[in-house]
Amino acid sequence: MALAFLNRLRDRTPHAVQAPLPRGAGALDLVVHDPVGLPMAGAEVSVRDAGGQEVMRGRTDPNGRLTATLAPAGYHLVITCDGFRPERFDAEVVAGERTAPRPVALDLAPAPQLPAPGRWRLDPDHSSIRFTARHIGLAEIHGRFNRFEGGLWIGEQMSDSRVEVTIDAASIDSGVQLRDDHLRSAEFLDVARFPTLQFTGERFVHKGGSRWTVPGVLHLHGVSRNVQLDTRYLGIGTGMGGETRTACTAAAELHREDFTLDWRKMLARGIAAIGATIRVELDIQAVQQD
Repeated sequence: MALAFLNRLRDRTPHAVQAPLPRGAGALDLVVHDPVGLPMAGAEVSVRDAGGQEVMRGRTDPNGRLTATLAPAGYHLVITCDGFRPERFDAEVVAGERTAPRPVALDLAPAPQLPAPGRWRLDPDHSSIRFTARHIGLAEIHGRFNRFEGGLWIGEQMSDSRVEVTIDAASIDSGVQLRDDHLRSAEFLDVARFPTLQFTGERFVHKGGSRWTVPGVLHLHGVSRNVQLDTRYLGIGTGMGGETRTACTAAAELHREDFTLDWRKMLARGIAAIGATIRVELDIQAVQQD
């Protein structure tokens, strides 16, 4: 009886009930597996037309499935997932029909070469530190810090590595002089009292593929808080001068109240001048030191 009950539940899952197709359209019902045949959630699917123009992009659900409803035509699909080799294939969409290509199995990609142990100097000319916040609770504002320095100390074991970045607070640049002056004032960064921001990470945690987490401490506005950088390692390259370079991207979300950036005067007037969360994004290149 229990088995029969489970079978009835399976028959009622969303994948068993398919919505009717729009008039004149067809569908691709895709299934993506990992190398051992388990469903791959979060794989990114890009669908391009015969001219190479992307017409649809999506991600597989927890069951490794994605349905793309498209106009009848031939399409080229690219399926990617961090740490796996991309898979490419062509498929034909027929009006009024659901096409189910063979299940796609992604193979593991070779691990990128890790930086050699030793010191790597951050290269500000080929790096950037950006931030995004909401203005008065409406549109996003974007900015950057123009002056910063730092480095990586790569250990014999990558997990034993550390990073340090120091940012000149007065170099904040949102593209609007009046706003930047306000951000430098005592109501926000208070650069006269706190001229720098500093992040120090003491270990690297591998999350699979090219993904790493760098937990550390951010010193901002006279306050120190634990912060986690979600990092994507981009590998090793050679610069125009023959120097060895390594690169990564990283992102973190900061809560301004954690650093006493509460703009009390504006909040007292009911104006949320900046959102509670600020997203920081980094594009980093570092050069190997002798």
